[in-house]
Amino acid sequence: VTKLYEIRPPEHPKVTYSAGVIGGGTSVNAIPGEAWIEIDMRSESAEELARLDRRFLAILDEAVAHENGVRATTLGKVSVEAKVIGERPAGSTPREAGVVQAIAAAAKAMGYTPDYEASSTDANLPMSLGVPAVTIGSGGTGGRAHSLDEWIDVEPSASVRGMSVGLAALLATAGVK
Repeated sequence: VTKLYEIRPPEHPKVTYSAGVIGGGTSVNAIPGEAWIEIDMRSESAEELARLDRRFLAILDEAVAHENGVRATTLGKVSVEAKVIGERPAGSTPREAGVVQAIAAAAKAMGYTPDYEASSTDANLPMSLGVPAVTIGSGGTGGRAHSLDEWIDVEPSASVRGMSVGLAALLATAGVK
């Protein structure tokens, strides 16, 4: 994990990663028979995501070699098995795309300021296939996304205003490429 966090991803295209779940063992004072870690890696660039993945796999190999070099291995060596447990393909839609322009206009018409940022959403799959796609918010306010104390205010007038952007965007993008 320490070596993973030494990696400095490029600022553009956006690349993020997280060692979100770590576990193993049966007691604090027992040698674990198994340990595991779940790493989340995301990028708007398939090439950068593949580069990060290759570096992480190399880090795993280096860690295994190190442990087997400094520990007794008469009862067995440390080994690693890397498994993909989920995949969200990389992609992006240029701001100049008709669908982005139409949805931005719909958002502006409802009094919102469009926020152009990369994120991991259901739009990733079509974008990875070359289909222009975006994700829009629901309106209202919220905070602490992806944390245990994530919240959203679903006050009706703000929610309806946000849903109106979706409806206007749907109507505005009918037939837009």
